[in-house]
Amino acid sequence: QVSLVESGGGLVQAGGSLRLSCAASGNIFRFNGMGWYRQAPGKQRELVATIFSSAGTNYADSVKGRFTISRDNAKNTMYLQMNSLKPEDTAVYYCNANYRSREYWGQGTQVTVSS
Repeated sequence: QVSLVESGGGLVQAGGSLRLSCAASGNIFRFNGMGWYRQAPGKQRELVATIFSSAGTNYADSVKGRFTISRDNAKNTMYLQMNSLKPEDTAVYYCNANYRSREYWGQGTQVTVSS
C-alpha cells in the first residue's frame, strides 16, 4: 500500500512562487514514476509534470519554463517548484505515483493565484 500526502499549497499573488511537497510512505525509488496533476473548478484533471525512475522529466506546455519537478529519494519526497504563477494556475494539485501498474493519489492541496 502506498500513501501520498501533499503540502505547500496556499494563496499567492500573480508572479509569486510556491513549492509543493509530496511525502510518500516507503521508498519512492520503487515507483515507476511520480507526477503532479491539477484540477480547476469545472475542468478535468490534467497532467502538470512527471518524473521517472530514471530522473527524466516531462512538463505540460502551459508550465514549461516556470515549474520544476524534482524528487529526493532519501526523504521519500517529490517536489514541484512553481515560479511566475498565473491566475490560471489556480487549482487543486494532486500527487500521483505509479507502482506495480497501479496508480496512487494524494488528497490534494489547493493553490490559489490572485491577479
